[in-house]
Order: sequence, then structure tokens, then C-alpha cells
Amino acid sequence: MSAEVGTTAEAPAGPEPERSELSLGAILRRLGRGEFGPLRVIVAIAVIWTIFQLSNDRFLSAINLTNLTLQIAAVATISIGVVLVLLLGEIDLSIGSVSGLAAGVMAVLTVKEGVDPWLAIAAGLGVGVLIGLFNGFFVTAFGIPSFVVTLAGLIGWQGALLLVLGNTGTVPLPPSIITDLTGTFFDPVVGWVLAVAVVAGYAASVVVGRARRLRAGLAAPPLVQAAIAPVLIAAATFVAVAILNSDRGVPLALVIVVALMAIFSFITERTRYGRHIFAVGGNAEAARRAGIRVKRVRVTVFTLASTFAAFGGILAASRLLAVNQQSGTGDVLLFAIAGPVIAGTSLFGGRGFVWSALLGAIVIGSISNGMDLLGLDSDIKFMITGAVLLAAVTIDAATRLRRQAA
Repeated sequence: MSAEVGTTAEAPAGPEPERSELSLGAILRRLGRGEFGPLRVIVAIAVIWTIFQLSNDRFLSAINLTNLTLQIAAVATISIGVVLVLLLGEIDLSIGSVSGLAAGVMAVLTVKEGVDPWLAIAAGLGVGVLIGLFNGFFVTAFGIPSFVVTLAGLIGWQGALLLVLGNTGTVPLPPSIITDLTGTFFDPVVGWVLAVAVVAGYAASVVVGRARRLRAGLAAPPLVQAAIAPVLIAAATFVAVAILNSDRGVPLALVIVVALMAIFSFITERTRYGRHIFAVGGNAEAARRAGIRVKRVRVTVFTLASTFAAFGGILAASRLLAVNQQSGTGDVLLFAIAGPVIAGTSLFGGRGFVWSALLGAIVIGSISNGMDLLGLDSDIKFMITGAVLLAAVTIDAATRLRRQAA
């Protein structure tokens, strides 16, 4: 980005720099350096949806897209925490087991012990907080690689779930606020109001951000270029709401996920704490010398990751109306980590964005949903998903090399 700002400053006033920025060659070069990450993922989603729609005309039906939204809600929520950990250059392999354990604690308390559902949800989230503190403590206090600490947690917390459930194989959830999390759909009018609020909020953030850059004397994109993203977001939002309203309406789960992502997108991009996360992930030693409390940042990020995993497990239990000994296992861990990486969050730390959690969940969820509609066997599904993840990591590594060489 510094090279582009310098080039713009040296060029004479006039429309020529803007045309060079928007030329096909410039766009391809910036894509090669990892810019326009969301655009690349959106194009990939469009290709995936086109392929599956041509293979099965039910894929883009309103009912299937609504089901897809509910299917990815839990994984997208867990992936928010994954993004934060990846920004540090760390990894958390325990998130699947944590999601299952938190859901198990919630289910046992509310069903077997008669605890109020709100308190049971709070207890499940509390489990996530405690586990996150545990992970962060061992990583920072003893210098144990996060891979090792969380790999132990992957095994240990799964055993804790079996202990919590006891002899009960499955704990069905009766109708309550817990099941309402994924079983509530808004009236069409409410859906449109929410859509307008999302579009207006995003457009306002773009305008304010551009104005701040100009006041600070920094380079800012031309107004026409800056308007492209809000227009695309508006189109996608209104189309999505129209489709969801034609089935059951906008799900509460989707509103929760989008709200969480908007909040943590603001935190990571607009607050000092967010800048500290990027700094630690980019160069921990330099961050320490700059006065950043590196250990505190790491502990809080691992705590947030486990908390999001716990909430994701609660959403999964809400959709499935039960918790069992397999909760949090299977492809939960794979999907939660693969999604953000596919959407552009780097495994090497210091680069990524919170919305990659949602975009990646859409990619992974669409592939899984489409293959289910086509009736493909599990072995083929896992091989295809693994190939997609490998391709994404390869692109990430190649992008990193291009950026270093630039």
C-alpha cells in the first residue's frame, strides 16, 4: 500500500492516477498481493453456487438457502474466534470439543437439573471463558506452542463432554429460548428494516472512514471507487432478504451472527486493542518493545476464541434440538478453521478480517450443502473439502511471497 500512496503523490493532478488504479493490470497485481480478498471470495461463491444450481435446481431455492443460513450459523460464530487466533499467528484445535462441552453443560443443566435456560446458556458460555483462560495461561506462562496446548484440549474436553453427559447418550432440548435461537424467523417487514439498517450502517462507516483519512492528510480512494462496496453490499443484502422472506423470513441466528461480526470487525479495525492484535501477530517482539502487553493480548484472544466456540456449540444444539456424545466432533473443527483461511485470513498471522469468518463459512457450507443435495458419499465430500483447503493455503502462501517481494 505504501508504494501505491507514493506513486499517487508523485503523479500530477488529474484523472490519470485514478484510471491506473482501476486498470485491469493494476487490479490483477493487487489481487496477486492479496488485496480485494472479499471480492475474490465472492466470485468463488458465485462460481460454486452456479455449479451446484446447474447440477441440482433445488440448490438456490428459498428453502435450501434458508437451511444453508441455519447450517453455517454455528460454524461462522466459532470462526470469529478462529480469525482472532489466526491474526496472532496461533492456532486453536480445541474449538470443536469446547463447543460440544459447552452445549453439553447447557443441556444437562436445563433438562436434568431444571436450571433456567438463560442461566444454562450463561453457564455454557462460562465454560468457554474458563477454557480460553486455561489455554492462554499455558501458552503464555510456559511458552508451550498453542498447537500442543489446544491439541491436548481437543482430546481432554471431548472426554469432559462424555463425563458431563454420563450414561445419557442424547439430551433432547425442549422448546425454550435455547431452541428459539435458531427457530425464530422475523416478519418480512422486520427483515426489510434490518436490511436497510445494515446497508445504512455500512455506508456510513465507509463515508466516515474516508472523511477521517482525508482530514488526516492520508490518501483516500475516489468517491466513485469508495461507493462500489456499499452498492454491492446493498444489492447482496436486499436480494438475500427477499429470498429469505419468500420462505420463513430472516432467521434470528443470522442476525446474531452478523451483529457479532460487525462488533468484532469494528474492534479489530478501529480500536487500540484490535491494532495490538495485528501488531502481535505481525511481530511479537517488536510489539513488546513498543509497549504492548503481548501476554495479555494472547490470553484475551484465546479466551474470546473459546467463548465463541461455546456460543457456536449452543447454536448448533439449538438447530439440532439435542446434544449428544458426538457434539462438536466430525467436521466442526475442519470447517471452522478452513473457512477463514479460504476467505483470506493468513495462517502466518497479522493479516485477515473478521468477515472472512462469514464468507468462509458460506464457501464451506455451500460445498457441503451442495454435495449433500447431489448425494455424494462422505469420503468424496471430505476429499473435496480438503482439496479446497489446501488450495486456499497455497494461495495464501503464494500471496505472502508476492507481498514480500513487492
